[in-house]
Amino acid sequence: MNVSLVVNPAAGNSSSRSLGRITSLLQKNTALSTCITDKKGDAFEFAKGLKKSDRIVVAGGDGTINEVVNGLLSSEEPLTKDIPVSIIPVGTANVLAKELGISEDINAAVQRLFSGTAKKISLGRINGRYFSLMAGVGFDADTVLGLKNDFIKKISGKLAHVVSGLKVLMRYKPSLIQIITPEKEMEGYTAIIGNAKCYGGFHYVTPHASVTDNMLDICVFKGRTRRDLLRFVSGVLRQKHLDFKDVEYLKASELEITSNSTVYVQIDGEYFGTLPVKIELVSSAINFVW
Repeated sequence: MNVSLVVNPAAGNSSSRSLGRITSLLQKNTALSTCITDKKGDAFEFAKGLKKSDRIVVAGGDGTINEVVNGLLSSEEPLTKDIPVSIIPVGTANVLAKELGISEDINAAVQRLFSGTAKKISLGRINGRYFSLMAGVGFDADTVLGLKNDFIKKISGKLAHVVSGLKVLMRYKPSLIQIITPEKEMEGYTAIIGNAKCYGGFHYVTPHASVTDNMLDICVFKGRTRRDLLRFVSGVLRQKHLDFKDVEYLKASELEITSNSTVYVQIDGEYFGTLPVKIELVSSAINFVW
């Protein structure tokens, strides 16, 4: 089996330390080529340039997986788009791995690589770029953007997200957003568009979403104050947020989100840009082994 390995040494604390172990396990049964990313975009270009490989293995987090997915689907080589993707989760959150039931134990993840089945999953597409997990508009996207802050860069892992979120909360003055689906129009201040149920680990903002169905799940939070936001976060943690009167939840295969103000957007935990956006579901878009 010809395997192409993509490793992001910056994805969490364990990826660079685990590289030798991962390589050793894979080399026992494969002809291995390796890409160690140095900067944003390296995984995208490597995946896009693949001409022949039986499997592409991502040893990294959700951001690296996002780059690989977009690289494969951007390739001009028809066969490249069909290369199955396997995950060895060594990132900070590993949300897609949790969604697919892939163990964070390296030995178990490598074993799944060989014993698992390649299955098609659906993807979201936002202004032409694919995401496997979610798109976030408003508070969580502002938090992701805050991770670029020089002070927060010195903090690693999930603590960095907490610190950034607290900083956003202190200056929280959200802008109104408009969400338009073929069936309904609504307004709110934060929206999560889920292709998967998992969000940031074992939290479920869109608990009825699935990477194998043909719809996106949309959760719109309509509260405007800090107290409202804290209540919403608490509701998510307790899995009670869908009971709130100021939370709206629906499914759609496409939608548009706009605002009269500058509102930030993130996809798969990485900063994407600002509104407006058009989002659609792409059914059975890519092969993952799980």
